[in-house]
Amino acid sequence: MKKALASPLVTSKRLFTVSLVVSLAGFIGCISAADTSPKSLYESHKVSVAPVIDGIANEDDWDKGSWRAIDQVLIGKDLQPEDFSGRMKVLWGEERLYLLAEIVDDVMSDVYADPLSHYWDDECLEIFVDEDASGGNHQFTHNAFAYHVGLDNQVVDVGPAKTPLLYNHHVTSRWTRQQGKTVWEASIAVYSDNYVDGDATQQPVKLQEGKALGFMLAYCDNDGGKHREHFIGTENIVPVNGDRNLGWIDASVFGLLNLVR
Repeated sequence: MKKALASPLVTSKRLFTVSLVVSLAGFIGCISAADTSPKSLYESHKVSVAPVIDGIANEDDWDKGSWRAIDQVLIGKDLQPEDFSGRMKVLWGEERLYLLAEIVDDVMSDVYADPLSHYWDDECLEIFVDEDASGGNHQFTHNAFAYHVGLDNQVVDVGPAKTPLLYNHHVTSRWTRQQGKTVWEASIAVYSDNYVDGDATQQPVKLQEGKALGFMLAYCDNDGGKHREHFIGTENIVPVNGDRNLGWIDASVFGLLNLVR
């Protein structure tokens, strides 16, 4: 079945901005990590009221915190500002994280109808969350999550069985276009590394002031071909054997998200 898109203009060649909501907040500085990657330190402020996930970021709470650029090219070369530029911010509540991002992209493309096929090659946001900020390998574990949020708002990650699964119950997202911008809002339920696929009794962790999580945001940029042209993130990942695309394997390259008032 072909995935339904929110707008028939998704594949049109025009400039617009993607604004995204998923709860986390502003960038403050950088700290050194044992893995030599320059980790970003984020402060996420608490919401007074949970934002409505409708693709319209009109809640006063979004004035809290500062923007963080999505500007680290992890895959691809010669990325021009008119092709892509982005920024994001994050908030939190006891039940969820909330993320808001703005992205300028001249083309958004959804090539593959099956949400579990080549999901990394379709245009999507990729939200990385490590509940206890423990770092380490998570390629085929739930030590951390790498949520691929597609234009159809479906959410994919790889499970311990080494196959992609839908995690739509973990992330809720919507996007709209407003005055030349695409506003994309999302909320994220945070699960621990004890999460078991298929167990409907599991509950996300309760978030509280003082908690630290591993976090990174990235964007898969596809201009209409079979493969993404660029992959751009918030973290300046030190390459290993020339490879900077390490977030889907190693949570140690994530930034650190501190929950504050």
